[in-house]
Amino acid sequence: MTSGRYGVAPYPDRQWRGTQEMMGSVADRQRALRAAMPVWKPRTLHAVLDDAVRATPDRPFVITDDQSWTYAEMAAWSKRLAAGLVALGVTPGEKVALVLANYPEFVAIRYAVSRIGAVCVPINILNRRDELRYLLDQSNAVLLVTMDQFRGVDYLDMLDQIAPGWENAGGGDGLPNLRHVVVLPTGEAPDRKSARTFSSLETNDAWADMPVDPLAVCDIIYTSGTTGPPKGVLLTHDMLMRTAYGSAYARAFEDDRRILFSLPMYHVFGYVEGLLAVPFVGGAIVPQLRFDAAATLEAIARHHASDALLIPAMSLAVLDAAGAGTYDLSRWHSVLASGGRAPERVWQGIREVLGVDEITTGYGMTETTASTTVTRPDDPVERLLTTNGRQRDVGVAGDPKDGGRLVTYRVVDPGTGTFLDNGETGELVAKGYGVTPGYYNNSKATAVAFDAEGWLRTGDLGRIDDDGYITLLGRTKESYRCGGEQVLPTEIEDLLTTHADVAQAHVVPIPDERMGEVGVAFVVARPGATLDRSELQRLIADRLARYKVPRHILLVDAAAIPTTASGRARKFLLTEQALHILELP
Repeated sequence: MTSGRYGVAPYPDRQWRGTQEMMGSVADRQRALRAAMPVWKPRTLHAVLDDAVRATPDRPFVITDDQSWTYAEMAAWSKRLAAGLVALGVTPGEKVALVLANYPEFVAIRYAVSRIGAVCVPINILNRRDELRYLLDQSNAVLLVTMDQFRGVDYLDMLDQIAPGWENAGGGDGLPNLRHVVVLPTGEAPDRKSARTFSSLETNDAWADMPVDPLAVCDIIYTSGTTGPPKGVLLTHDMLMRTAYGSAYARAFEDDRRILFSLPMYHVFGYVEGLLAVPFVGGAIVPQLRFDAAATLEAIARHHASDALLIPAMSLAVLDAAGAGTYDLSRWHSVLASGGRAPERVWQGIREVLGVDEITTGYGMTETTASTTVTRPDDPVERLLTTNGRQRDVGVAGDPKDGGRLVTYRVVDPGTGTFLDNGETGELVAKGYGVTPGYYNNSKATAVAFDAEGWLRTGDLGRIDDDGYITLLGRTKESYRCGGEQVLPTEIEDLLTTHADVAQAHVVPIPDERMGEVGVAFVVARPGATLDRSELQRLIADRLARYKVPRHILLVDAAAIPTTASGRARKFLLTEQALHILELP
């Protein structure tokens, strides 16, 4: 581990408890969490925040380069905003849409929406006009809180096209439910003086707590759409709080953990595993507006982050940046590196180059609230290489009748739905406290997603071993048949990423008149490396059956890979790209 750039802590009066010697073992930390909460009581998002205020009011909760907010300050801000929402006429159960990057304002308004019993609809900031219109309409949003511009995307121009006169008339005829729009200026565009601003939403009216049911729907989070259009996943306060506590428990958070991430809080990864998890230990988040590898390392050093949330592409970039600079990473001891299959060199580099000794990886989806499997912080590296984590034990937040799990997985035959034994490959199905009750305003999709016994069909192919660890093998819709033989793209992708110069590999099928389907591999080189298509095809042909060798290998930049917010490739879009690039019908 390198050190030295930031030798002076920016919080000199702080007593640090993050060293390995003082944290204790994984078992010690989990024992402390159980002692602090021996019995689970369903609670709302804002109730957990207020508990943290009573316990640690002056600790930092949200840390940015420019300013930090303590628990007490963030709670007070959220109450001012909650009063403003009520003044605008937003009532319990109504939908409030957010188009916000990882600004502190996201945190404040999110808790404000919780306080009034409304439902939050966080929207992917990468969406464009037609997608934004669809989501606002489908969710029945009555209020939109949006940035004016971010990274060159003009959201107000989209609104001008979707709902002309929105400043005074809301959504108009096109979006009749949308009554108000509130704008957060980001400094990238001239002020729209006729628009209601975020700061004007705050009011100093005295706030009196409103009764909010912890079992009520809290969020509608839209799926990332790896295989089709997005659907609005219903999540309750209790589901979110159980999962967030489960993240702290399964990863054995120490007191005052600090988690850095640039993953967006409109997606469950950054939202649940970061923002909602830290209040259980009086910790803090260090949200980044965008990912930059060197900036990530600088922020970890400057703010003494002890944890980071990463996806494989980020991990590789951080490793490369670490070799080009000097950073004090002495407080960084943990990482959750998830969102896809990672090459073996990632895990080795995190340990040896970054000095991080507690590495976890996991698996989850919006429909299961967030990660529902995770490797243990003290698992051997073989678990990282061969599995996507153990079915998550969440302590008191889990189902005591099911071994303390939040979600239980089984494997079924994709064709018959028959349960399969451990070690056999099939479709993963899920049931438990963390599984969504369904999709908003989409009874057809809900009916398709669940079987007659209430098991959620995940669409993921995998197997479960005798210790409850899951290994993902692809998507049911991503596997294909070449000459009548089934091909699992992950098998080819894992082989390609063993090549020292391959950063990413994604294999998708395209139709073929003779073989039925053939594979196309999108391959991204590591920075500065040059790849040879024929060499890559020989690598596969030497190790795998002939029908598994992709017909085409396309060498592309990382920016050409369409991804979800959690970093998973949107493979149906890659298939469309392949057909276009290869000029096929």
